[in-house]
Amino acid sequence: MTNEPNYTQAYEELQNIVSEIERGEISVDELSEKVKRAALLIKICKNKLTATEDNVKQILLELESNE
Repeated sequence: MTNEPNYTQAYEELQNIVSEIERGEISVDELSEKVKRAALLIKICKNKLTATEDNVKQILLELESNE
């Protein structure tokens, strides 16, 4: 069982990391870890968006076949 954040949580955390970087609030020592975390969050968001898109397409196909 994983503690993977949902899309909204991942997106909000990603926004926070970007804001911290833009404001210069992250030290050079922390930057690598923050970038790694951001990459993971981007992957999570992308996967969830792709899964949602696939689900919507499937629903639309089912609706079309019932007409």
